[in-house]
Amino acid sequence: MAGIYLHIPFCKSKCAYCDFYSVATVKNKEQFVTAICKEIELRKDYLFPDSVQTIYFGGGTPSMLDLQEIDKILNALNKNFTIEEQNEITLEANPDDLKESYLKGLKSLGINRLSIGVQSFIPDDLLLMRRSHTAEQALKSVQTAQDQGFENISVDLIYGLPNLSMQSWKQNIEKVIALNIQHISAYHLTIEPKTLFFKYYQNGKINLPSENESLDQFKKLKELTAKNGFVHYEISNFAKDGSISFHNTNYWMDVKYLGLGPSAHSYNLTSREWNISDIRAYMDGIFQGKLVKETENLSKNEKYNDFVITSLRTMWGLNTEKLKKKFGEKYLSDFIKKSKKYIDQNLMKQDRQNYFLSEKGIFISDHIMQNFLIV
Repeated sequence: MAGIYLHIPFCKSKCAYCDFYSVATVKNKEQFVTAICKEIELRKDYLFPDSVQTIYFGGGTPSMLDLQEIDKILNALNKNFTIEEQNEITLEANPDDLKESYLKGLKSLGINRLSIGVQSFIPDDLLLMRRSHTAEQALKSVQTAQDQGFENISVDLIYGLPNLSMQSWKQNIEKVIALNIQHISAYHLTIEPKTLFFKYYQNGKINLPSENESLDQFKKLKELTAKNGFVHYEISNFAKDGSISFHNTNYWMDVKYLGLGPSAHSYNLTSREWNISDIRAYMDGIFQGKLVKETENLSKNEKYNDFVITSLRTMWGLNTEKLKKKFGEKYLSDFIKKSKKYIDQNLMKQDRQNYFLSEKGIFISDHIMQNFLIV
């Protein structure tokens, strides 16, 4: 089984926190769709001999594609890859794009999972983040999607925002849970270079919560989701009734995936590739029959590093038998040795052959996982 990710780079405007590659225009949209269909054809052998179980339209804002454009892309995928009957096809969407007729069309095209970028229900937060929707549109988009028969809906939230009080954060979580959706992706704000928030932060225009305040928000998230039947299966992801994101889980389980579109990454178990982060250069290359990309062949150390990081992100943790089988005794010994201090500090837990991050450890996961890496 393998996954396909399609990066749709168009946005109405750039959000204040976002550093993903995107363009705030749709003037090349028709040409782009032709190009990505051509890339599908050029890369039809990348996943061979695996069939495809998951397709993920990410971005950018994939819901800026019209139904005919999505249909054209799906037809190209079906023509060039073997798509499993039991599949997961996800479309990321902004709430203000999810009108009833559009949702009905998505359902008829085979889109069976929505990832809706709500981020917050607080009007001041939405303005600060430069989101294009209102709190009312966010609520209505989920309800309309449910009315149209979508039974696998994920909602994105952001915490650690400037001036976000615990009361407001609690209200955000409770509103999402009340919508009776199946999945929540909740991310702590990171201030990335080249974003508007970075400029605000540099100029002292925004104040970020303290580490303790952010940790309290994370704990509240875990508490309320657990109380309402959500399983915390990955650092930022919570699922109810087994509705995990199979596509994202592929990333953490060392499964092949193909990334299509500008800036998209691919992995075939031995190397990584990434397309150029420039829509014009991407399309020019495609129309000349070549991919403008870079490739990195992975060393054993790099594969080990990926294995540790992806395993520790999940509720399944890292299995030492699997580690030993894939990498050998030396790597196993190094991992166990380094994990001891984190277990002693209650940042990690061990259950026989499985090692997990504790609740306290999850919050500083980047720091912990960095120390396991072999350079």
